[in-house]
Amino acid sequence: MIRLFVPDDLSLDVALVLQPEQARYLTSVMRLGLGDEVALFNGRDGEWLAKLSLITKRACQLTVERQVAVQTEGPDLDLIVALVKRGPLETIIEKAVELGCRRIRLVTTRRTNAGHVNIERLQAIATEAAEQCERLDVPQVLAPQPLEALLSGWDSRRLMFCDEAGDAKPVLSALAGQGSGPWAVLIGPEGGFAPEERVRLRALEAVVPVTLGPRILRADTAAISALSLWQAALGDWCEAKG
Repeated sequence: MIRLFVPDDLSLDVALVLQPEQARYLTSVMRLGLGDEVALFNGRDGEWLAKLSLITKRACQLTVERQVAVQTEGPDLDLIVALVKRGPLETIIEKAVELGCRRIRLVTTRRTNAGHVNIERLQAIATEAAEQCERLDVPQVLAPQPLEALLSGWDSRRLMFCDEAGDAKPVLSALAGQGSGPWAVLIGPEGGFAPEERVRLRALEAVVPVTLGPRILRADTAAISALSLWQAALGDWCEAKG
């Protein structure tokens, strides 16, 4: 079943005219015809089945027929990741969506060596990943900001700081007994955090320093590993939450 994210409100018998790119995808790429079904979600109204009710050369219309899933929310989990090169960053965005992040925040650090990013493209990757993995929402990808600016406005959200230069505990040991409320996972640049950044992070009351093991990981591998371990310890992969 093809799934599409749409911005429109979804309810019984609503007729939606798709964006040109989505219309082309359904009719030209996937070769759907009149009467074929598509699953729709918008992050608010759950998931609905709709049928192609009109196809023209320039547009196509879907008519919403029935709801198949009510809206649910995953864990309140942010991924904060320092900018890296385009390929690894796009992998991180895709996998963060699959692993249940609610928001993806990009930051620059002292050792960041990547430049401009296309937020619209990254948001499109997040949307496509949500469509594929059967999420009912699409995480927001936020524009880069300096790490110091992010930390200056930090609230009480717990922050899992992947600190590979200190005496941090292994992830599962560090997370044992922690609550499952709002969390964030912080992944640094390929060159790691500068000493002054580590000091700043460790001074935050909400920070939980962790290590991801004895080997040096690429940023994309580190992000996937850290999110997977958090989900296994505190997220919706575990049967009971603290």
